[in-house]
Amino acid sequence: MAVKGEGRADIPQVIFTLGTSTRGMEEFIAILRARNIARVCDVRSFPGSRRYPQFSREAFAASLREAGIDYVWLGEQLGGYRKGGYEAHMKTPDFEAGLEELQRLASLAPSVVVCAEALPWRCHRRFIAGALEERGWKVIHVIDASRDWAPVERGRRLPLFEE
Repeated sequence: MAVKGEGRADIPQVIFTLGTSTRGMEEFIAILRARNIARVCDVRSFPGSRRYPQFSREAFAASLREAGIDYVWLGEQLGGYRKGGYEAHMKTPDFEAGLEELQRLASLAPSVVVCAEALPWRCHRRFIAGALEERGWKVIHVIDASRDWAPVERGRRLPLFEE
């Protein structure tokens, strides 16, 4: 998928992934700002947290809105914890509709796919990322404000961080 307005089909659109983890809201927003991210696409099935209430859906959306960042919940279509496993879910019309909506949203503003797990290789974000990559997107997994992670090659042992 080409970058809109660039006129070059060889330049993929970019989307980020990020885990809320145990961060405070200030740190989380600082990471988004460091990447110029304008939209959070929340792919948690259950966007609530007693332990980290700042990431409960309503509080999270309000804090992001206050920071000038758009919030969209896509957990119904793209959330984890699927009966039969996530790979089976990826073959459903629900997943395809969610992925189409994610692509539409990300093509309009710099976006990040967000779940709770800090490490993308331990999370269903890796499956969403793979599906996006198959459609020509460049996916950048953000670990923190200054570190990314990218698989070197599918099927091989992966380094912890890109150098």
